[in-house]
Amino acid sequence: MTEKPNPLLELFEDPEHVAQYAEGPEKFVPGFRDLHQMAGVLIREHAPPNAHVLVHGAGGGLELEAFAEENPNWTFVGVEPAKPMLDAARLRLGDLNERVTLHHGFAEDAPVGPFDAATSFLTLHFLNATERQKTVSEVVRRLKPGAPFVAAHCSFPQDAKHRDAWLTRHREYVVASGVDPEDAENARKNISDNLDVLDPESDEQILRDAGLADVTLFYTAFTWRGWFGRAL
Repeated sequence: MTEKPNPLLELFEDPEHVAQYAEGPEKFVPGFRDLHQMAGVLIREHAPPNAHVLVHGAGGGLELEAFAEENPNWTFVGVEPAKPMLDAARLRLGDLNERVTLHHGFAEDAPVGPFDAATSFLTLHFLNATERQKTVSEVVRRLKPGAPFVAAHCSFPQDAKHRDAWLTRHREYVVASGVDPEDAENARKNISDNLDVLDPESDEQILRDAGLADVTLFYTAFTWRGWFGRAL
């Protein structure tokens, strides 16, 4: 398969962690709900009103829920390697499941489409540079020419001086969001030790090399970045 395991991914097989997952992103990702709204704007700019959208890393169902509620004519395919997270998505989506098809697997296991748009949120930082480009390429080749792809994940300067400063800022933001300081420090350590974080310039180049044109940074928030581009 294209995507390789990461130690943190074991958490997404843990029922206790999965049950609490939906509470996390808003505390750990600045402007998490706004990120969904911005992505919706970018997709609507380039996709038809009845867009068929591929959601990579769909476990938990948070972005599926946000997109489906805001865009009643969209339909979705979600792909996710952690089955408990898929189960959580189905539970969360409720009646919205009528417009969603979920697949257990990786990007290369998704239907070939072609899709009108695709997203990948809070997922690509689990993959090293080589696997990241392979995964994005698998998503992009399932898009119609000109279709938008929106990605957001952990990405910040990786030189020694700036890396530590941004990790510390992330921890302090999480504490300010109401997370226990010990848990916030554990999150900082997990990012440092277990995520394949790249600098934003390298992330942007991966998107280009995977077959996207007009790659544009639209979101930056401490240790997080978001881009969109269009399939060639």
